[in-house]
Amino acid sequence: MKKLATLFTGSYSELRSTRAITAAAMLGAVSIVLGYFSIQLGDYIRIGFSTIANQLVYYLFGPVFGGVFGGVLDVLKYLIKPVGGFFPGFTLGAALAGVLYGFFFYRKPVSMGRVLAAELTVSVICNMLLGTLWLSMLYGKAFMVLLPARVVKNLVMWPINSVLFYVVVKTLEGAGVLRMVRGIKG
Repeated sequence: MKKLATLFTGSYSELRSTRAITAAAMLGAVSIVLGYFSIQLGDYIRIGFSTIANQLVYYLFGPVFGGVFGGVLDVLKYLIKPVGGFFPGFTLGAALAGVLYGFFFYRKPVSMGRVLAAELTVSVICNMLLGTLWLSMLYGKAFMVLLPARVVKNLVMWPINSVLFYVVVKTLEGAGVLRMVRGIKG
């Protein structure tokens, strides 16, 4: 329990760090730009790259910072390029995803198993369950009617997103970029 408290207090202290806020702002801008680039596979599967920049923020600065970043970035992306009406449930889901990713990654070594576990957890809770609930509420369709297609989509994307994030983090770690962003010498 003490480890969990330390994890959240450490992440909370990142909110007061100019270096962390600056790095998150730059990665947020990268995320917005990358949001315009994707690979469409069929009608329902889209490989997007903007989540990689978001996940780097969650990895570097933790669950509290990640939750704030995820929520703020969701609103900012909507203001820059509104698609449909604004629904706060999706913002809540983005913030929760930031907390979950931060919980899995912050101050922990990155392994393929940890990345797969984080991706699956976020996919199930935020995308399959909450995302489907928000769509059900928005469009008046039954939750169970929407769920099967969303489950298939997320199960297909789970290994793809996991490998993308793992490769990017390992590459940036190897180049020393993440140490520099964190402000750790050596």
